[in-house]
Amino acid sequence: MARGQGVISTIGLGSCVAIAIYDKQTRIGGMAHVLLPSEGLSRDKENRAKFPGSAVPLLLEEMKKLGARGPFTAKIAGGSSMFGTLMPSGGINMGERNVASSRQALSDAGIPLAAQDVGGDYGRSVYFHLDDGRVLVRSLKSGDRAL
Repeated sequence: MARGQGVISTIGLGSCVAIAIYDKQTRIGGMAHVLLPSEGLSRDKENRAKFPGSAVPLLLEEMKKLGARGPFTAKIAGGSSMFGTLMPSGGINMGERNVASSRQALSDAGIPLAAQDVGGDYGRSVYFHLDDGRVLVRSLKSGDRAL
């Protein structure tokens, strides 16, 4: 979580999803790097930021402590199928599940999804610019994309 200046980044997203939430009025933003779509898939449930359903409320709590009031917008990136050829036919991959769960968590919190760069079969790194809410997604396979 931070206000106004600087960049929050997460490097090397595969099936994980970066959820960036921004308050344009106060220029306060936060980002979570979620690993799994639900707590039921993990033995370690202590880190709330690992799961979209608990990460989104956590981000909002922390952003509000810094003075964020909303309205909030969100951008997501990641959710790749890094090993799609190893999946059984018709199986839902972890990247797709993480994206769906992230979208649901944002919807449950009433936060509109302003932009996304999800899916595919390649990794990404995400750079969240707090001065203007821009999210830069970088990948070797797809190049740079601003959200």
